[in-house]
Amino acid sequence: MGNLIKNEWMKIFRRPGTYVMIAILVISIAVVGMVTKYQQNGMDLTEDKNWEQVLQEENNALKQQMEQSQSKIEKQFFKKEIAINDYRIKHHLSTKEKYSVWSFVKDSSQLIVLAGLFIIIVAAGIVASEFNWGTIKLLLIRPINRTKILLSKYLTVLLYALFMLGILFVFSTVLGAILFDMPDKAVPYLNYSNGHVTEQNIVVHLLIYYGLSSIDTIMLVTMAFMISSVFRNSSLAIGLSLFLLFTGAQLTVLLSMKFTWAKYILFANTDLMQYVEGTPMVEGMTMSFSILMLLIYFALFQFLAFFVFKKRDVAA
Repeated sequence: MGNLIKNEWMKIFRRPGTYVMIAILVISIAVVGMVTKYQQNGMDLTEDKNWEQVLQEENNALKQQMEQSQSKIEKQFFKKEIAINDYRIKHHLSTKEKYSVWSFVKDSSQLIVLAGLFIIIVAAGIVASEFNWGTIKLLLIRPINRTKILLSKYLTVLLYALFMLGILFVFSTVLGAILFDMPDKAVPYLNYSNGHVTEQNIVVHLLIYYGLSSIDTIMLVTMAFMISSVFRNSSLAIGLSLFLLFTGAQLTVLLSMKFTWAKYILFANTDLMQYVEGTPMVEGMTMSFSILMLLIYFALFQFLAFFVFKKRDVAA
């Protein structure tokens, strides 16, 4: 298995397009850094001495809205904001924090979509290209089980995904440290869970944030891999996956406004950050429910990919 993965990894890096993808990602991070630096230079960093009073007034307004609201989701959101504001007041944690390397790393997470685009392109072509080039016959005449061959390709795609996300995280950290400096004292992330607010190390939070924010990409990559294996068409896999990458969540939100069954759609469950920093898309949804739905979709994609690949006759 190790040699198969190594072989697939070498195939990816023999293509000039791979280095173009990496260069585009790095340049994009640099551009975001320069734009952010320019914006920060014009911002007023003077701390408001009355910020505690402002938060208290905000809490009073939130409490009134919570009493008037009929939605459980809205009430949960208001309750969370009130609890965090109370915690800030009690522990003297100002809302106005100096922009630092960690702020930039979190803002750079928006480029996960760009990294996802490149990963989808690799996933869509890793199987289909073998059929297009006719090399699939040479690959399958080896005394190796077809399941191992396809599994090695999928694991290689996952490794490439980790590689691209690693570049995004590490380079944004290095660039952020150069442009915005390391904070004298790392401001903790305030995590709200089960009615309680706790302080979480900002680096740990960012790693969790990047991980949860990447689930949408990983599921679409798995779907692109499945389409590539089933239909042997990289264009279809890329086109459909990219369409869903940019529109899937928005379409699901529109459906969730009218239909409760929208919670069973894949894109209603890929954003696990909705349970950490937001509110569920559909009332009654929980993180356990979303994880279960993701596992079901993941198993379905993998079953179709491996079942069709094992049964397909490639002699023709």
